[in-house]
Amino acid sequence: MKIINFISRWMAVIILLAGVIAMIFPETGNIIKASWINWMLGIVMLGMGLMLRLDDVRIVFSRPQDVLIGNVMQFFIMPLVGYLLTVIFRLPPDLAVGVILVGCCPGGTASNVMTYLAKGDLALSVGVTTVSTLLAPFVTPMLVWALAGTMVEVDIITMFLSIVQVVILPIAIGIIIRHYASSFADKVSAYLPAVSVIAIALIVMAVVAANQNALLTSGITILIVVALHNLMGFLLGYGAASLIDLTRPKKVALSIEVGMQNSGLACSLAHQHFAAMAMAGVPGAIFSVWHNIAGALIWGRHRGNENENDNDNQNENQNENEDQNWI
Repeated sequence: MKIINFISRWMAVIILLAGVIAMIFPETGNIIKASWINWMLGIVMLGMGLMLRLDDVRIVFSRPQDVLIGNVMQFFIMPLVGYLLTVIFRLPPDLAVGVILVGCCPGGTASNVMTYLAKGDLALSVGVTTVSTLLAPFVTPMLVWALAGTMVEVDIITMFLSIVQVVILPIAIGIIIRHYASSFADKVSAYLPAVSVIAIALIVMAVVAANQNALLTSGITILIVVALHNLMGFLLGYGAASLIDLTRPKKVALSIEVGMQNSGLACSLAHQHFAAMAMAGVPGAIFSVWHNIAGALIWGRHRGNENENDNDNQNENQNENEDQNWI
């Protein structure tokens, strides 16, 4: 278990090292095939399904307004910011499509860990991640078509089916296993965070190795764009939550949900649907590295005022109980 805890704790460093190794030794692409990306993402999503509990689903129905607000912010802020950045920086079509793909994807499961570290509303974070992931087959293809349709042909139906295949189906299998073999799921769940870290690290390695030469020429520009995309997500997510006067734990949770994307899915979609565009998967790979580092630096140390958190959480728990009694 020490190894498992070590891998989970140093997630950002491990993913960064994977990218660096792939840059220095691009021949790793001969070992870690790009064709493995879908399988590796499927493993991550299977883990998400295995870890979903009844309480995680209950939050969606007990606090629908909060979850709805989070999903509207998720699918409005990041796609729009991503598109604007491609225009401002005049990115070539392959990088532009990759940035837009990242923005149009649902929240990533790492956001739940970051919300816990920042003492945000963890239940809300899990609820928003779950719903945005389930909405992704419908919302993501439509958003990509709307924002990138003038740059490249976007097959909405095929993209819908691929998201169902690599996201929804593994989650469904995980939920079924948890329902019928809960003791097995509990035992496996202890290893899932580490498995997810390794899978994401391998996805990053595969994408970076395949695009090493192109990264050397445009790496600084795309790194700046990815960093701005992520940081603007954090900032605008927190700002939007503040405008509607939410409690601090909610503001933290929604800020992290907006800023941290399922960049592994962006890499998978780029590989499946935009393979002719060599750099389309690169923004997703860089985002996978960057958002974990930025999240740890910003939120891992930003605990806020303890008394304020305690009061907000007490009020939130009271509201949850009232909502559940009403249901």
